[in-house]
Amino acid sequence: MGIFDKFKIGFKKSASAITSGIKEIIIKKEIDDENLNKIEEFLIQSDVGVEAASEIKEIISTKKIDPKKDLSIEINLILKEYIISIMKPLENNSFFEKKDKLSATLISGVNGVGKTTTIGKIGKILKANGNKVMFAASDTFRAAAIEQLENWANKVDVQITKSLQGSDPASVAYKAVEESMKNNFDQVLIDTAGRLQNKKNLMEEYKKIANVTKKIDPNAPHNVILVLDATSGQNVINQVEEFNKIIPITGVIMTKLDGTAKGGILLALAKKYKLPIIALGLGEKEDDLQLFNAEKFAEAFTQIN
Repeated sequence: MGIFDKFKIGFKKSASAITSGIKEIIIKKEIDDENLNKIEEFLIQSDVGVEAASEIKEIISTKKIDPKKDLSIEINLILKEYIISIMKPLENNSFFEKKDKLSATLISGVNGVGKTTTIGKIGKILKANGNKVMFAASDTFRAAAIEQLENWANKVDVQITKSLQGSDPASVAYKAVEESMKNNFDQVLIDTAGRLQNKKNLMEEYKKIANVTKKIDPNAPHNVILVLDATSGQNVINQVEEFNKIIPITGVIMTKLDGTAKGGILLALAKKYKLPIIALGLGEKEDDLQLFNAEKFAEAFTQIN
């Protein structure tokens, strides 16, 4: 079974909620204004977002649908096509390719989204693509975070730069980038402490981590990836807004999409910010990170091949 087959099964909670919800609305062999409004409202409740829901409603209203066909399936096909049109331009599988020179990536996000686990999974894919990889344990606030990243480094067989709990996080990042430059590494992934986007002092510390890497390479960090938890729903929109103010985000990874019955949040995010979607997290295992593919995501979301 491929990972997207597993993802499709895991994502069934969201897909079933979407498909059954639409089927319950379409009980007549026609799509009238009342049903259109119900579909729009239902999509908003599924975290698709007001703008996307409004556009989908407009597309359905203008499309000629054969009343002899299953209308709920036809609407899901429209939804699938819409998802692909919005998300296809946001694919960024080049992130995982072998690099010609060092690429420093800052991994950020609030507490509990799975940053450290995600770094481990990214490291495995990067290494499989021929990259020489370094992890930087810049979450020095928790000893458990340093140990967790070290366990991942051992598991996927990559190098790690670390220091003692309580050390300056920025100094660990600086040391990791410096060592990576000297020893011809291709990728350095910098873990950061989980921080609430409304805590000014913590966000300043986060900015400092990014700034010290510029002392070695003015273009660093080359990537700033925000890890988001799908079960947080519309709150992820606020997280993107606030983190993007501190250091411009270059891509997002969404975890726990299989754990929510309201999985439309990735579509809402794509529509609002148009940020590259690097990958989707499925579970805790090292192979449970799927490079983002718009068609396959749309299939999983609508359960229509």
